[in-house]
Amino acid sequence: MTGAVSGDPRVAVIYGSVTEHETMAHVGAMLGRFGVVYDETVISPHRSPRALFDWCAALEPRGVEVVIAGGGVNASLAGIVASHVTMPVIGVPLRGGGVAGVDSLLSMTSMSAGVPVACVGLDHSTNAAVLAVQILALGDPDLRAQLVQFKETFEQAAVTQF
Repeated sequence: MTGAVSGDPRVAVIYGSVTEHETMAHVGAMLGRFGVVYDETVISPHRSPRALFDWCAALEPRGVEVVIAGGGVNASLAGIVASHVTMPVIGVPLRGGGVAGVDSLLSMTSMSAGVPVACVGLDHSTNAAVLAVQILALGDPDLRAQLVQFKETFEQAAVTQF
């Protein structure tokens, strides 16, 4: 699946089960607000390890700059991806399982030295998208200007609530 904006994807979104789509769909919605092209795929790291390896190997040649990996029961997905790539990986721990996603959160924040995974809060896929935009904006002045406007609008919305 590819984002609504045409062109080569700058962000790759991956999660391990179609049941996680509802939460992870917020990533695409937010990236779309910024006009960031992304693609989205579902690969179980446990059932399809070779497909995941091939997907990771193709990221850099395709020009992908950031990966967002959601994981509930597949909490290891972000770490596995991070072990195969040199680009930033943002993990989205998803609620589920016996301990409501806390295991996913701990897994993503407890990576081995040299295999970092940036991590947002439980089910906070929107924040993962904003973080990806912030990373991309470091080298993209137009995107940075959009991000500044987004933050100003976000702040104004918060102020007017009270």
